[in-house]
Amino acid sequence: MRESLKIIDQVLNAILPGETMGKVPKTFRVPPGEGYGHLEAPRGDLGFYIVSDGSPSPYRMHIRAPSFINLQVLQVLLKGWKVSDVIAILGSVDIVLGEVDR
Repeated sequence: MRESLKIIDQVLNAILPGETMGKVPKTFRVPPGEGYGHLEAPRGDLGFYIVSDGSPSPYRMHIRAPSFINLQVLQVLLKGWKVSDVIAILGSVDIVLGEVDR
């Protein structure tokens, strides 16, 4: 804890004085075209697909949630087990049902 406070103190002393607020526009215009980006999330790969026509709102956007993709393995995992084992197997996949219903 003391070492963390020393590091924070060093960082605060190294910050240069001046304006700290950045100028951010109220609306973003995504350039026309399509793109896909992904990042590593705690439960797997989180992907974003966007198609833009240059307006402030995207023409199409899809979010690939990791919990929905992780459910595909249940088909293989549940073969040969009893119904009472389904709860434990489903818990081992560690899904978030709010992500699954997108």
